[in-house]
Amino acid sequence: MSRSQIAPVRPGEDLDWETLVPYLRRHIPGLEGPFSVDQFPNGSANLTYLLHFGDAELVLRRPPFGQIAPGAHDMKREHKVLSRLWEHYRPAPRSLHLCCDHSVIGSDFDVMEYKDGEVVWGDLPDSMRAVADAPARLARAVVTALAQLHLLDPTRCGLGDLGRPDGFVARQVQGWGKRWELVAPDDDRGVMASVAARLTGSIPAPPRTSILHNDFKIDNCQFRPGEPDEVNAVFDWDMATVGDPLIDVGTLLNYWPDPADTDSDRPITPEGLDRMGLPSRQWVVECYADLTGIDASSVEWYEAFACFKTAVVLQQLYSRWQRGESSDPRMAERGAWVQPMARRAERILAGSKR
Repeated sequence: MSRSQIAPVRPGEDLDWETLVPYLRRHIPGLEGPFSVDQFPNGSANLTYLLHFGDAELVLRRPPFGQIAPGAHDMKREHKVLSRLWEHYRPAPRSLHLCCDHSVIGSDFDVMEYKDGEVVWGDLPDSMRAVADAPARLARAVVTALAQLHLLDPTRCGLGDLGRPDGFVARQVQGWGKRWELVAPDDDRGVMASVAARLTGSIPAPPRTSILHNDFKIDNCQFRPGEPDEVNAVFDWDMATVGDPLIDVGTLLNYWPDPADTDSDRPITPEGLDRMGLPSRQWVVECYADLTGIDASSVEWYEAFACFKTAVVLQQLYSRWQRGESSDPRMAERGAWVQPMARRAERILAGSKR
């Protein structure tokens, strides 16, 4: 989360500050001085705020307003992970307080330490432009951070009970299929149902059990200014679990541009990321396999599943905007990406697109 990427709170997304501020002063030591607030506006789902108490700064995350998909935006899960993982995995910010009292701001929320740095949303940060081979070094840092997470022992981190590894991937496919049924538009042409059926019928055997971030991508990683060789922080842990690590690899590939991509068949990436000079998706797979020793030969299935899952999330965001539950104008554009993502998943499963 970068100080340069904060903004005033969007209209309609203010919280009950008069109730929240005294609550936090009671429950978190050292919150002295005047209060002010900014918002991190770039995320698409959970609402994330930077809270200022004099010189002290904290991050607050809560689910979006309106109807929430079952199991989504789990602040309890995020707090459990980040209140333990920070001791074993340096990029994990430390969670300081979980509130499940909805009389405070109307939902669960998680408060954590603030780490200052730069998030790569599209273009290479100015601080790295003079650094030799910065895109390649940044890419290796991202893959290394993922590999380091997957090589941790969940039990030693106090997270052995975070999920149920047996049958994890099958439950994921089934669960995201049900989420699609809840939001599928009336004019859906059946591609998503076809992809769901093909995914269900070809689930690979997991190579090992790991802690999963479950939404790992470049813009959920933060770097110190001018330092592309190490990820300083990883954000958005509300879907973290324990299971097949290639789920995370598929997600990363689904948001990673490739020099060979055409305009009609590219994943969703922030504007400019495809021109930054990142290595190919095949390089990502090979680098990850080298760092972990994990057999990634079935990774196409996981990339296709990530496309399918992303299409569901896009439709959920668009449906929330249609219901008037989001004031973020970007959500109005999300629906147009659903079918392209579904068709991309279909092509990957057919072996015609990496």
